[in-house]
Amino acid sequence: MKYFKLPDLGEGLQEAEIVQWHVNVGDSVKADQLLVSVETAKALVDIPAPHDGVVAKTFGKEGDILHVGEPLLGYEGKDDDAGTVVGRLEGGGSAQADSFFVGAAPSTREHLAPRATPAVRQLARQLGLELSNLAGTGPDGLVTRADVELAAQSARENFGGEKLRGVRRSMAINMARSHAEVVPVTIFGDADLHRWPEARDPLVRLTKAIAAACEVEPILNSWFDGRALSIRQHQKLDLGIAVDTPDGLFVPVVRDVGGRAADDLKEGLARLRADVKARSIPPQEMMGATITLSNFGMLFGRYANPVVVPPQVAIIGAGGIREEPVAWQGKVEIHPVLPLSLTFDHRAVTGGEAARFLKALVEALEAP
Repeated sequence: MKYFKLPDLGEGLQEAEIVQWHVNVGDSVKADQLLVSVETAKALVDIPAPHDGVVAKTFGKEGDILHVGEPLLGYEGKDDDAGTVVGRLEGGGSAQADSFFVGAAPSTREHLAPRATPAVRQLARQLGLELSNLAGTGPDGLVTRADVELAAQSARENFGGEKLRGVRRSMAINMARSHAEVVPVTIFGDADLHRWPEARDPLVRLTKAIAAACEVEPILNSWFDGRALSIRQHQKLDLGIAVDTPDGLFVPVVRDVGGRAADDLKEGLARLRADVKARSIPPQEMMGATITLSNFGMLFGRYANPVVVPPQVAIIGAGGIREEPVAWQGKVEIHPVLPLSLTFDHRAVTGGEAARFLKALVEALEAP
């Protein structure tokens, strides 16, 4: 049995995808009969039989990728002489297909990316490993899951350092999950607070304004399931408040923000902050947020790209309030201005919905 190898298709093309087999094992074929159609990065190529014979074996199924020089078809026939076969390119031009048989130029795979299944490639990406640095122990140099896991373990041992634990470990996992799943877009705006009274509580006003914006665009107060492509809108706002601590980021949840009075909210926020500081907050008080607020401006900064944590679809970032010159009634005045950032998951929320939400948030904050 002789083996046809995938020929050099010209123009530096080193691989092709099998589109359709036109023969089956056991078929008798005639010279120039169409054997298989493959697709390169530039065109479809029809590969014919060089002479009469019987198909003994085919290598690869439709959708598989083969590299130049790898076996394409096992062939039995009286004529064992290698011939030159010209493939027909539907995209125009031709491809020289000489050196089909064993003894042709070696496979180009050794000069290209390492072999691995899609699942193994994904695992390597998740673990931050370059497949090109790994020696595959599978058939024909295939990089296996065990190869990747062993390399990851070795990298961890060589890296040293301390294992993340508790809140910081949970934060790292949630951030990685968000990066893998969410399609984030961030828009920015400013709220002019000059109508506020001198004795003001920005956090309470901000939470109430978020509730007002959710009334205008309730889609922002939702959970989204990316696998099922389903969205669940919430009737009330349970607001997660990101709290920075030496131990990591805590996000306690203020329940039913829209249905509570300002004094009740102020008391509830103070209690949550005290519980977080004392590390006495119950786990259930940090679960079930429908949207999140990052009030990072209490520390430093104006605008941000805060991270949406699934299944939520939005997070608001509040920067530090600054005294700034603004145009007011035809004059330039100095007003307190609150910079705002809104990151939303574009899989579930449109740009228009996000813009209307942020506009409603600003209007609620700017009201007397």
